[in-house]
Amino acid sequence: MTRRRWIADEVSGNRGALVGAHAEHLVRVLRAQIGQEFDIVADAVVRRGRVVTISDNRIEFELGEEVPAESAAVQLTLLLAIFKFDRMEWAIEKCTELGVTRIVPVIARRTESHLASASVKRVERWRRIALQAAEQSRRASPPDIADPIKLREALTRSAELKIVLSEAEEQCQLRDIAQPSGEVLLAVGPEGGWTEDELELFEKNGWLSASLGPTILRAETAAIAATAITMSSLSR
Repeated sequence: MTRRRWIADEVSGNRGALVGAHAEHLVRVLRAQIGQEFDIVADAVVRRGRVVTISDNRIEFELGEEVPAESAAVQLTLLLAIFKFDRMEWAIEKCTELGVTRIVPVIARRTESHLASASVKRVERWRRIALQAAEQSRRASPPDIADPIKLREALTRSAELKIVLSEAEEQCQLRDIAQPSGEVLLAVGPEGGWTEDELELFEKNGWLSASLGPTILRAETAAIAATAITMSSLSR
């Protein structure tokens, strides 16, 4: 039987702990008991953990032997233009489950101003969502969720392969250019897509333009579909 996996909030020697709301879910919803065993990620290493103490907002584990875990072969950074928060949270959760390495929230020309200004305060929530999704999908660590940055700053990031999704692209499909590589950057635009001048900036900075097909997708659907296609293509 596959054990549930948790990423420890605190690690000291052969002890690990979940604290706060993280612990409350295990205590109140899953009704953890002393002696119960789980896989615990401690400092990015998966170990077998046995529950030794329980309180309302803290669970401590005795950490035992290391559990073999697959290392991520694909390093995919998702540059995700900020859009409506409920839909963006859905995209962050599902892209985490699919295996992205990091997510960089980007303020684009068509990002609504109130979302851009409020995004800094949402980062911790996005990180909690990524943590929960990583545990659910049995990852050894959640993706790094960066602080929001403006598009011009994001464009200067380096990688062996840089791809921007574009509704204007008619010839090149994402599945055709997402070839096995080192680190890959994948940029997904906001609701309404990238502007023409933004696409020109991508091109000037060495980004390849790609399409998901003839249909127009919501931003969260495009992010999830593009992540799935890219992860599959890069894992071949």
